[in-house]
Amino acid sequence: MQFRSRRREEPDIVVIPLIDVLLMLLIFFMLATTFGTESRIKVQLPEASASAETEQKNVPIKVTIDAEGHIYLDQEELVSSTFDTLTLALQKAIAGKTELPPVIISADAKTPHQAVMTVMDAASRVGLNNMIFAAKQREEN
Repeated sequence: MQFRSRRREEPDIVVIPLIDVLLMLLIFFMLATTFGTESRIKVQLPEASASAETEQKNVPIKVTIDAEGHIYLDQEELVSSTFDTLTLALQKAIAGKTELPPVIISADAKTPHQAVMTVMDAASRVGLNNMIFAAKQREEN
């Protein structure tokens, strides 16, 4: 009996599906990193040790919103809480200033979301893009 020896064929590695998978992973990671940075909320807290010169030049505008949605600008209540009234009040507050000051928004925990959005929209409409949200630190037990 004579057995024929079979020739072994070299296995071919198909590269095209591997390239497809690699490109899909590349696209996935590119999109995942892009959306990750845009979804972060940036909060700027005021610094405690600022010099007296900085405070006098660029005094922040304090906007306070109570639980009912009434808006106070530098401790004075506005006539109405409408967008137009707030825009005019903010324009008067920055009149004659060379640098635009930051806006500190202090809202009650039960403030309607629309009131905060109105303040943010009016401030950005006037050109005040540096907004700081005031918060109270939680007490740890």
